[in-house]
Amino acid sequence: MAFRDLLGAARVISEPTSVLHGIFDASVASGHELLLFDNVIETPSHKVAVNLLTRPRLCEALSIAPEDFIDLLGWAMSNPEIPEMVTNAAVLECPQEEVDLTLFPIPHHWREDRGRYMSASVIIAEYDGVRNMSFHRQFLRDPSHVVARLVPRHLRTMTMSAREKGEKVPIAIINAPDPVVLLAAAMSFDHNIDELTIAASLHNKIHGRKLELVTLANGISVPANAEYVMWGSITTEDDDEGPYVDITGTVDDVRQEPVIEIDGASHRMNPIFHALIPAESEHKTLMGLPRAPTIKDAVSKVCECLDVHMTEGGGGWLAAVVKIRVNAEGDARRAIEAALAGHRSMKMVTIVDEDIDITDPVRVEWAMMTRWQPDSDSIILSGQKGSSLDPSRNEDGLTAKIGIDATIPWGADKKPFTSVQ
Repeated sequence: MAFRDLLGAARVISEPTSVLHGIFDASVASGHELLLFDNVIETPSHKVAVNLLTRPRLCEALSIAPEDFIDLLGWAMSNPEIPEMVTNAAVLECPQEEVDLTLFPIPHHWREDRGRYMSASVIIAEYDGVRNMSFHRQFLRDPSHVVARLVPRHLRTMTMSAREKGEKVPIAIINAPDPVVLLAAAMSFDHNIDELTIAASLHNKIHGRKLELVTLANGISVPANAEYVMWGSITTEDDDEGPYVDITGTVDDVRQEPVIEIDGASHRMNPIFHALIPAESEHKTLMGLPRAPTIKDAVSKVCECLDVHMTEGGGGWLAAVVKIRVNAEGDARRAIEAALAGHRSMKMVTIVDEDIDITDPVRVEWAMMTRWQPDSDSIILSGQKGSSLDPSRNEDGLTAKIGIDATIPWGADKKPFTSVQ
């Protein structure tokens, strides 16, 4: 299964469109429909796709019921699988004779951004016997260099360890692999886990066949059916990265971030570039959906957890609604504590009963207004480690967090709390 196989429902845009704000403007005008641009001015032999990976479109494309999706991701985390190595790969069909990333349809979406960015491209790195696959936005500095924002997680730790020895980190950057690879790359773990083994498990479960990898010239293995691949290394040099409109819709800071030098690049025949638009639904799905099974697993250890939804208003990252079945007094309070521990970047969690549609913010607010007393049904934690995506955190990176118990009070007659709508 390849990224291009999931674009059958896309509306094709044949009007000449520029990577410099044109793709962004057309998406906004369409209400962020699933779009496929086949007449890109700067790169006429390349196509561009946007807005595929919203939760409803992803479930439809992969033939997965929305209510089963979180459990499937959770299952994959517990059942990693070794990918299959191959020697021939579609992604290596069209190697560049001389590296020039400006010939790829890397977009400049928001006018507030520093320039052209890869926002859906995934970095695969191997160093000191550890492999990591993760999302990091990449600013196109020049034809053979990008500057990547490395947040304080595994890849940054790997990079800092290499720099202490004066060494580079060999990496590959892939764009538009099968979406299960993107979901696996978006997962975040407290310890080192090879995310490609999670992707392989999902691929076999959903598609009924092994995930195939091919090894590049620098020794990094990548999904064979990705649309684009670039390979090189994270250097010991830093450069300006940002400003950039991040998932919350606010403009992130300019920082000194690692420079990646690209030694080689290739793509499939008639390639399709995945040009994710930051702060829109596709971004929030990729960020938030893989966190839901982690939260559900944590809450399930203390009560019966039915579902988890990372909210749009929280950027798919900072807030969640958790549906539980209350079986004992104190279940909601225990769920709050477990959920906040299960996703430490989260700032707010709301716990609701099984009759509430957690994807509907109106129904969630209704549950709060009819079942929640702020003074007795809230947990407020001060001085907590916050997310770098939250501009309201203090200068030490700390924030307050809140848990809201919007379940029917324990032991109460449920009839007065039950909606007839």
